[in-house]
Amino acid sequence: MNPIDQRYQVRQKKTHATEKDVPVYAKTMRSKTGEFEGVSFIRNKEKASVMTLAEAQQVVEWVIAKKDQAMMYVTTIICKGQ
Repeated sequence: MNPIDQRYQVRQKKTHATEKDVPVYAKTMRSKTGEFEGVSFIRNKEKASVMTLAEAQQVVEWVIAKKDQAMMYVTTIICKGQ
């Protein structure tokens, strides 16, 4: 059995960031059965969700579809070490 490749995070930065604007990271919300329900963004990179590439893409799609102010941010998928 191969281990699941979970090493990606989703990061958001403001498009016109100033020095005090720090990037935020996605923390996924899941139901008790493990189904994806949504995302909240937090500043602490260590507490952000680490996910597979497919899950990260799902987060980006959800953000674009559900967040009104998504155009004010650049949303990217990054490897955990970045």
